[in-house]
Parts: sequence; structure tokens; C-alpha cells
Amino acid sequence: MHSRHFARHAQQVLTVAQGNAHHRYGPGADPSIARSWLRCLEDYHLDPAQAMAPTVLEHARVLESRERLQQVLTIAGGEMNSLHQQLSGGNAVLLTDARGIILNCVTEPGERRIFERAGLWLGADWSEAREGTNGIGTCLVERQCVTIHRDEHFRGRHTGLTCSASPVFDPHGDLLAVLDVSSARHDVTRQSQFHTMALVNLSAKMIESSYFLRHFDNQWLLRFHLQADSVGLFSEGLLAFDGEGCISAVNQSALNLLSLGRCELIGRPVEALFDCALSDLLARASADAATCWPLRTRDGRGFFAVLRGQSRPQMTAPATPVVSRPAVPSLPSGLCLGDASLQADFRRALKVFERDVPLLINGETGSGKEAFAKAVHQASRRAGKPFVALNCAAIPETLIESELFGYRGGSFTGARKEGMRGKLQQADGGTLFLDEIGDMPVALQTRLLRVLEDRLVVPIGGEPHAVDVRIISATHRNLLERVEDGSFREDLFYRLSGLEIGLPPLRARSDKAQLLDYLLKEEAGGDAVMIEPEARDVLLAFNWPGNVRQMRNVLRTLAALCEDHLIRLADLPAAVRQAASQATVARMTPEPERSDSPLDDAERTALIATLENQRWHMTHAARELGVSRNTLYRKLRKHGINR
Repeated sequence: MHSRHFARHAQQVLTVAQGNAHHRYGPGADPSIARSWLRCLEDYHLDPAQAMAPTVLEHARVLESRERLQQVLTIAGGEMNSLHQQLSGGNAVLLTDARGIILNCVTEPGERRIFERAGLWLGADWSEAREGTNGIGTCLVERQCVTIHRDEHFRGRHTGLTCSASPVFDPHGDLLAVLDVSSARHDVTRQSQFHTMALVNLSAKMIESSYFLRHFDNQWLLRFHLQADSVGLFSEGLLAFDGEGCISAVNQSALNLLSLGRCELIGRPVEALFDCALSDLLARASADAATCWPLRTRDGRGFFAVLRGQSRPQMTAPATPVVSRPAVPSLPSGLCLGDASLQADFRRALKVFERDVPLLINGETGSGKEAFAKAVHQASRRAGKPFVALNCAAIPETLIESELFGYRGGSFTGARKEGMRGKLQQADGGTLFLDEIGDMPVALQTRLLRVLEDRLVVPIGGEPHAVDVRIISATHRNLLERVEDGSFREDLFYRLSGLEIGLPPLRARSDKAQLLDYLLKEEAGGDAVMIEPEARDVLLAFNWPGNVRQMRNVLRTLAALCEDHLIRLADLPAAVRQAASQATVARMTPEPERSDSPLDDAERTALIATLENQRWHMTHAARELGVSRNTLYRKLRKHGINR
């Protein structure tokens, strides 16, 4: 069966690539697909009917690639999780390097095997030269967003996939990575991918902008746009320049807005571009860069801009001004402590952290565990030292040992000659944040316990090194239950839980309204975006199963799309509005009498247990129960079950 399908697909590829068929519709209709098929045949000499296993890099090369893109992986991690939450089931969110090597994958644990069978392994090479026409590889060659739907793939073995990919460029215009969403579902149409492609492209631009902002953290950064309300959004122009006013880098949006090429700007004085003296420009700088002001180019074009940096009234020296550390460090972006219990927990956490007592932060996914940990670090005496984060659940078991402990050069086949410093050594003198510690393999738990006891880290194949590291761990799991089932060491649990902090889910926080305003201000980029009262009430009443991360993502989208700086009820996501409607109906519906039937009671109990287990995600709950969403909703109404 497969061989006949591969043969038919191969014939179709050959017919279109040779120019013997001119279809308005179908795989050969898109010029980029036809170009790619031709490259696969003429340049790469690939056979569309050949079912080859994917080419996967060896362990050391994957580690090396991840280390090169460590900052990108850190930035992209949150965006990938948010993107995955916005999509329905059956999707994998992937990040590759500029060669097409998969470095990170976010998917449902139960679906991982499906994508691995399709060849989407960590370390797999999905360049066009290896796998033919596909979302990742063709995006790398075309350097633009692409969707490759089923039969548009070159190889017959990939025709069950639909892939939408967007390039991520560095501040110098070089290809940095590719963000891709791949689906193995058979009911995916090309038209349905328009929404997915828009989300992928938006997430890629967010990663691009965040990388730019971090990359030039120590330089002056001009953010500008034709419209004041677009400054701070992903379409803004970004221009970095040094203390002497020489332009270091620009993003693509800046080039588009200025109608200039990169080579015309790099190294050029910023004064030669804008009708403003450098001293006057620097005098407008501020650390938070929240207020827009008009700025004109030398040829008379008008923009609105903000300048990030320390305000300098007079240009007395080219060196970057020294900023003294405030007595009480500001909390990091994304953390709001309006809840009284959170404030008390933060004070307790900081007090014991300063005494070298390990912290264990418990909380649901998206509740802000890393932001809380980073705030403790920045408020402590170690604020100027490294804060290194490692997500134990996001790194495959085969890589986590090298990531944590590092390795000596030549310690195993393919290892880099100079070796690699692990996270423990990178955090020396500072803080190591171990996220999802409950997912750490048992063998590594033993090694970590030894490090905590001896304060010595032993890289793979290397000699012991003394380290001075404070540990903050976090998990959404019940570690005591994992201790009981033998998947977590009891002695390590007691070693890590010097003080255990439980972060409340967003639905239980007393400062939800304050947090809503706080996050909206951040995501609006300094614009005065308002929420009409009815929409605000719906947002505050929503249960937020994805917690702070989900609220931030929703507000970011609303701030980007709202008209006239006002978010209306109709602008809210359908899921949020639907939940509000269901809650209204539930309040108006009298509570049904409990049934005398043991069978009905058992069904009701099973429904509630499944919904709680799936955190009231209806699609996931329906899939676990083996029923459709409509059937699930019907049974909920029958038993009077409300969230």
C-alpha cells in the first residue's frame, strides 16, 4: 500500500518538476513548491519514493548546537509553550538552528511518539538537502514563511505531515533559527493553516525582537514606528548604536520603515540619519523607555520613538554611563506581588536564600515560578552574579547530564576538543534554577545530591571543580508522591526543600485585577491601552487554566490587535467569551437533584475526575474519555457539572 502511494507521489513530483503539468490547484500550483521540488531533483539528487530514516546528529553535536543558541532557546521556550497552548491537539512546535537541526520540541507527552515516528527527533536534520521539500528546510532556503501541506512534501514518507514554518533572523540579518508547527492529523486543510501560519509568524517575530533587545542590552536602543501606538509591538523598528553614536545593528522593520539597506546604515552616525543632535537624543533616553516623542529623519520623514538607556543630559564621554545599583532592586518583568500572601512568601524566601537555604517552589504550569525565583535572586546579594535556568522536563534524558555537569574535551566520541561547561559551572557564584525538578532522571538525582553535599561538580570525563551555587528548584508535581513511587530520591527531596513555597494559581490570587493591569501595561509597550468594563469583568472572571503565562499571552494579542487603544468584549478570544456565557447559564440553571442511580453517580464522578486531571481542557478530556466534545458537553449538562 505504502509503495503504491510513494510511486504515485513520485510520479506527480516528476511530472510537475519537469514542467509537463500546469495545475491551478494541487501541490505544483505554488511556485515555491515547484522550485523546491526542482532543487531536490537537480541539486540534491533525492528520490521522492525512497523511504529513508532521518539523519540524526550524535549526542555531542546536539549539545554543541544547543549551546551556540542557548540565549535563543531560552527566549523561544516561553513563546513555544504559549504557541502550543493556542493550538488544538495534534501539533508539535519545533525550533531548529540555521542548518535545520531540531533543537527543541514542545508537544503533548502522549503525542511525542507520533512525531518521532514521522522523523521529528531532537537532533534530526530537516534541511531541504536531507529531507526534501518540508516546512523547515524550504523555509531555510526561501528565507520566508512557508506552509507545506501533505502532498506538497517531496518525499512520499512525509505526505502525512502539514508544516508551517517562519524564519528567525539575528540583528545583522543572518538566519538564526526556524520556528515550525507540524501536524500529523489527517483532517488538516491548507486553508486551516492560515491561522496557524499567522500565529507562527507572530511568535517568530516576538523571538526576533526579544533576542535583539537582549543582544544589545548594553547599548542605546532606539525603537520607532510611523504610528505612536505601534512602538513596542513586533512591527516596530529597532536600531542599536554605541556610546559614540555609531549604528551597530537594525532589524528588518527598521530597514522597511527607513527604506534603506543594511549596508547604508551600519557604522553610520545616528546624527546623520535623524535630524537631532546626539546629545539631544541621549537626553531623551530612559531606562523603561515608555513615553513616545516625535523624531524626524534628515530628509523630513516623521516617526514616533523611544530611546532605551540611561538619560544623559550632556555627552561628556563616549563610555556607557555607570548606573549605581539601587538600594532595593526592581523586580523583574512579569512579577506582580499585590497578593499579601505572595508578599509574605517572597520576604520569607529572600531571608532564607541569603542564608544558603535551598528553595523549592511549587505551583501549576504558568503560575510564574521562574519569575519568582529570578526576583529572589535579583533582590539578594547575588544580584550581580549569574542566574542560570535549566528546565529538566524540556531536555531529553540523553542530554540533561551533559547540560547540567558539562564534559571534558575528548571524553566521548564526537565531544568538542575544548569540552563544555555545564549549568552548574556557569552558575558558579550565582543561582541555579532547576525548573520541573520532578522530571529529573533518578541517576542524575544521585549526582546532583553529591554536588549539593560536597560542593564539587565533576564534568563527564573530567576532574572535580569547586562551585559556589545557590539552588532554587520548582515543580508542578507532588514530589512526595514521586518519592513514594520511587521516581524521586527522598534524601534529595529533603535537601532541596529547605523552604517550600506554594505559588497560588491565578484563579486563587487576590491581586488578579492588579496583575491584569500590570501585564497589560507591559504588553502594550507604553501605550495607554484601556479595557471596557464589560470585557474587564469577563477577563477577571475567566478561570485561566494556563495561569499568568496564558493571561500575558492573551493580553499581548489583544494589545496588538485592538482599535483606538480600547479592548472591547468582542475582541476577547472565543474561549474566554464562551466560558463567560456558560458561567451565566450555569448561574441561571437550578442545581439538578442527585440521581439515585449508582451508574449515573459513577459517570458523574468519572467526568469530574477526568476534567480535573486535564485541568478542564475540554479537548483533552474528551480525547481521554474517548468521546466527542459535543458528547462531553451534553453529559456535563446532564449531570449539572460546572467548573
